[in-house]
Amino acid sequence: MNATRYLELPSPYILRRGGQISGAKLAYETWGSLNADASNALLILTGLSPSAHAASSPDDPAQGWWESMLGPGKAIDTQRWFVICVNSLGSCKGSTGPASKNPETESEYRLDFPELTLEDVAESARHVLDHFRIKRLGALVGPSMGGMSAMAFAVMFPGMAPNLVLISTAPYSLPFATAIRSLQRESIRRDPNWNNGHYANDHWPEQGFRTARKLGMISYRSAAEWRDRFGRKRLNVRPEKPFEREFEVEAYLDVHADRFVGSFDPNSYLYLSRAMDWFDLSDHGGAVDIALSRMQARRALVIGVSTDILFPIEQQREIAEGLRNAGVVVDYFPLPSIQGHDAFLVDFERFAPIVANFLGCL
Repeated sequence: MNATRYLELPSPYILRRGGQISGAKLAYETWGSLNADASNALLILTGLSPSAHAASSPDDPAQGWWESMLGPGKAIDTQRWFVICVNSLGSCKGSTGPASKNPETESEYRLDFPELTLEDVAESARHVLDHFRIKRLGALVGPSMGGMSAMAFAVMFPGMAPNLVLISTAPYSLPFATAIRSLQRESIRRDPNWNNGHYANDHWPEQGFRTARKLGMISYRSAAEWRDRFGRKRLNVRPEKPFEREFEVEAYLDVHADRFVGSFDPNSYLYLSRAMDWFDLSDHGGAVDIALSRMQARRALVIGVSTDILFPIEQQREIAEGLRNAGVVVDYFPLPSIQGHDAFLVDFERFAPIVANFLGCL
């Protein structure tokens, strides 16, 4: 059985920068039951790489990417909430993206996929809510890139998301984050197998994609965690060739690169990565504070991590202060987790009680 469902988008589907796609669809999963007045709906918009499978269910018992946060009696309690998680437009986890077949040409879109923005990700998710006749969300949850998409959603559809949960996210990309993602994209594009996006399905730009993933892993965690976790530990086996890996941290990065290559489409990675760098909340009104005030939110939970170098804590503080200035009741938590940007995926002892308490008060 498969818990993933698919929603066809209007065709042709017009994107923010003027491009269009035909026969587009979104992959999504749900947990819990929608109540009679559709007031208990909670929408999760994801980070760059996750699928719609945030947690296990009777239809799909496989562990989800946010398993410890979502389920009966958990922080996002599916006994109360009707939870929808949407795989982003442009992804390769079920929703239409560069790896999808273009019905007009019968071949994959590749770089013929139109320019994608996080506003497109947000706007397309709105169609899933329309499918369930949900006029107003009980809560909108967005970690990382999903928080950017959530803010785009809130400002594009004022009042439809009165309660926001924004986790380790940002109103725009800072130069450091853009620089990292730029290097990731370049490493993919410089791989000789990339072939201007026309790589064979069995002949991916593997080395470039591996490097991109390693750069990502380095930026997702903090230097303090790397130090405490690996220190100066060396592998038990001496390298057979000069300059091959010698340290445990190198082996760790190799393992994560191996897992990622083959599980995510490189062109989808390029499109979504660039969409993050393009995103700037100030595009909606001329300033971040103006955009935040236009959301018509009532309550917000904003969580950040002091060791996050990709979405630094001052960006969550900027969001919290801007929402407060707009009259929103804001709970702001700068957490001391050592696990950097990825803390929301692993440090559940800190994150889960805060999210549970906020949602429990709605």
